[in-house]
Amino acid sequence: MKALVLAAGYATRLRPLTDDRAKPLLPVAGRPIVDWIVDRITEVEDVDEVHVVTNARFAPDLEHWARSRRGVRVHDDGTTSNETRLGAIGDIAFVADREGWDGEDLLVIAGDNLFDFSLPDYVDFWREKDGSAIAVYEHPVRELVREYSVVELDRDDRVVGFEEKPEKPDSNLISIATYIYHRSHLSLLHAYLVDGHPPDQPGHFIAWLYSRAPVYGYRFSGEWLDIGDRTQLLEADNRYRRRSGLPERDEYVVE
Repeated sequence: MKALVLAAGYATRLRPLTDDRAKPLLPVAGRPIVDWIVDRITEVEDVDEVHVVTNARFAPDLEHWARSRRGVRVHDDGTTSNETRLGAIGDIAFVADREGWDGEDLLVIAGDNLFDFSLPDYVDFWREKDGSAIAVYEHPVRELVREYSVVELDRDDRVVGFEEKPEKPDSNLISIATYIYHRSHLSLLHAYLVDGHPPDQPGHFIAWLYSRAPVYGYRFSGEWLDIGDRTQLLEADNRYRRRSGLPERDEYVVE
């Protein structure tokens, strides 16, 4: 299994913090966000390669960071602005083509997701199924659910409904940006893109895929933090600072 961390966005909602720094390199409790993610990935024995995809603006910084993480490879997608970005799905296809991942299973995680559930348990769940898998979470704040992908599962945890950012969500069960693509489904990315579907938010591909191939939802509990704005970044920083025995802060500052 290969692992890919998505780090090619421009994080416009976090400017000016992200004017000259990739969001996954923003520190949480003194360590880059992407560091915490790679820690989780390395717990999965099935993963034999870890890759990070970023853009031309931040590639040198990610490559510098990767020198401290043995075996992590960084890919520059060549884009230089939010207007020219490939999008998350475009970046997955870009690296898959570059690396020749036909016939490979792929774990994909957004570079702004922090969580404490077990990735090995998630992979074990996926291996018991015959398809791809998404991690799903019962969001406690109903008014925030419309900002995510709302999921419906059947009794076998197979996805039977998936709606990206619904105005009136039917439930609080959401998909987070942590996916396992079955080797036979990875090639369908090209069919999806060739048909002119949106190349950005990875949930769009799942919304297209689940009616064509089996996709299953792994229900997890525990902590999950989506770092989309400065308030969420401060909350994540303070939660991880508490865990690390560091003093909490009233305002997020890059030290």
